[in-house]
Amino acid sequence: MDWLKATASDLGRAIGSGDIDPVELAQCYLDAINTHPLSAKIYTQVTRERALAEAAESAKRARVGARLGLLDGVPVSWKDLFDSAGVATEAGSDLLAGRVPESDAEVLKAATFGGSVCLGKTHMSELAFSGLGLNPVKETPPCVNDAEAVPGGSSSGAATSVAYGLAPIALGSDTGGSVRIPAAWNDLVGLKTTSGRISCKGVVPLCARFDTVGPLCRSVEDAAQALALIEGQKPVDLGGVGLGNVRLGVLQTIAQADVEDKPALGFNQALTRLNSNGAQVEDVIFPELHEAMALSPILFSSEAYGTWKDVIEATPEKMFPEILERFRSGATFLASDFVVGWRKIDEIRAKWNLEMAGYDAIVLPTAPILPPNQKRLLSDHSYYSSRNLLALRNTRIGNLLGLSALTLPTSVASAGFMLMGKPMGEEALLRIGRAAEIALAQ
Repeated sequence: MDWLKATASDLGRAIGSGDIDPVELAQCYLDAINTHPLSAKIYTQVTRERALAEAAESAKRARVGARLGLLDGVPVSWKDLFDSAGVATEAGSDLLAGRVPESDAEVLKAATFGGSVCLGKTHMSELAFSGLGLNPVKETPPCVNDAEAVPGGSSSGAATSVAYGLAPIALGSDTGGSVRIPAAWNDLVGLKTTSGRISCKGVVPLCARFDTVGPLCRSVEDAAQALALIEGQKPVDLGGVGLGNVRLGVLQTIAQADVEDKPALGFNQALTRLNSNGAQVEDVIFPELHEAMALSPILFSSEAYGTWKDVIEATPEKMFPEILERFRSGATFLASDFVVGWRKIDEIRAKWNLEMAGYDAIVLPTAPILPPNQKRLLSDHSYYSSRNLLALRNTRIGNLLGLSALTLPTSVASAGFMLMGKPMGEEALLRIGRAAEIALAQ
């Protein structure tokens, strides 16, 4: 087994069987990070001493048969918005330069309690407010499929830490697509959890009512195990899954508009494969989606700017101008717009849940575009704005509607296949995702 390419779950099983020592595994990943030419573009901080200490404790538990779970002893990277005691957590922004929390975020505490090994912190889009992963203020990690392109954001370093073999699993956050876009563009599995399911205490906020925590990894099993790890619960049983009698709704209209050829090819090939393996597939249309999407600037930008206004306006020159402009766009709305917008979204969510209740999942391309070119994004304002909005268009649907969502890689590089499940329906979604993963591997 190549430790740097194996799934987190396979590594965990090997620890349990005595074939891998957690300290040796941690050292393997630390060495890989230390020697990789792109590691500085992926990791902001490497917590070497913590990793080795946690691995040593895991090794002790393994020797006496007292492992805490499958991921006990497995290394994990953490996006640089999860507080980590005594280690800088700057959320990709010079506005937070030198910010060192005194304690870990709740999810990091839970993962540590479950035996995982903290490798360090990864780069991200500035204050998590971009789906592209471009960050000229700090670092822009490379896309694993195109060195000239952006990796997707805002969990950019999280995705590339796994894609480049510098972590077996990563934890990121998703407010409008920030787990799923980088996962899709780097051929990974990414899970967006339902807002409110996972504690965001100790997570640098963007839009608290949309912020979620989720894993980026190499398999659906890894996603299920990671969810259990950060919740301190038992993982969902993925055994005996299949697509027979699974009903999938293919979301039409806006979700299928302006999809580039390769993302369309990856999606359609995957859909055909799932259908041939027993899934019932039919088109669905939800007219209210247009109204929901039109509320995005009010709901996202207003809350983001309200959260960060005082910090931003104290030293706005420290920010990447594109991100600064996006934040400031939230100042144009009234408080009444925000309140009315949320009331309308709640109504739309209720109607969606009623009309889609008969489907096991709603499917659509994760992103309608491939990763854009870094240099052009830096030199062309209109291109940056259009690509950022288009990148996040499909993923944002799940956030607006308050759903769980999962992206899977397809046979086409950087083209993800997204399944949207029910609110708090991650367990059922992961079982369908595992069945889909098996079908797509055939």
